[in-house]
Amino acid sequence: MSIALITGGSRGLGRSMAEHLAGKGHDIILTYHSNAEAAEEVVTTIEQKGRKAVALQLNTGDAASFDEFAAQVGDSLQAIWDRADFDILINNAGMGVHAPFMETSEAQFDLLMNVHLKGPFMLTQTLLPMMKDGGHVVNISSGLARFSLPGYAAYAMMKGGIEVMTRYLAKELGARQIRVNTLAPGAIETDFGGGAVRDNGELNAFVASVTGLGRAGRPEDIGAAIAALVSGDLDWVTGQRIEASGGMFL
Repeated sequence: MSIALITGGSRGLGRSMAEHLAGKGHDIILTYHSNAEAAEEVVTTIEQKGRKAVALQLNTGDAASFDEFAAQVGDSLQAIWDRADFDILINNAGMGVHAPFMETSEAQFDLLMNVHLKGPFMLTQTLLPMMKDGGHVVNISSGLARFSLPGYAAYAMMKGGIEVMTRYLAKELGARQIRVNTLAPGAIETDFGGGAVRDNGELNAFVASVTGLGRAGRPEDIGAAIAALVSGDLDWVTGQRIEASGGMFL
């Protein structure tokens, strides 16, 4: 029995990851930032699949709260699973800021840095002592770390840093047989960034026109990719950046 901890698991890509992993037989610890009701809906869905789940509140931009969060994880592991460790960590939580380089404020930059770069670094550091040897860490990046679209410079910078972190973690955790990889989604139809890819027909058509498979991505595309990556068939893959974009800007 494997337990996966997914940050930002109450909606969008994180919800799809949680549901696909549950479908593959994993139990789930998911975090949410503010919408406890949505998180509990995901827990209910997972339980209906015959798996166990719990939702915990977490602000990944607040590193000072991570020790308390780790204690809550430990309490949940003991109470629900009678264990002191978990197997899979997916650093997924985040949000988008769209602003041209010259109009990006220091506050916006700091928010992106704290949530997308410092947060995953320090949270992973905090949780690694609770991870079982032989497990997986997956860091969620973005296609925007490979190709460039105006308005995403600060966001993409943080994702580029996450990709470097992945390689270093893979090197340092190899002795524990913990695989560490980056999954980089392309443009996906979610509420991310105000739901533009999902709701703006012109933007959706543009994404489809520059994507090899001819459409924008859907949350289930990413959930399925995560489940495939950590469910045992790709255990010889570590330190890699895997893009799940349907072939954007090939």
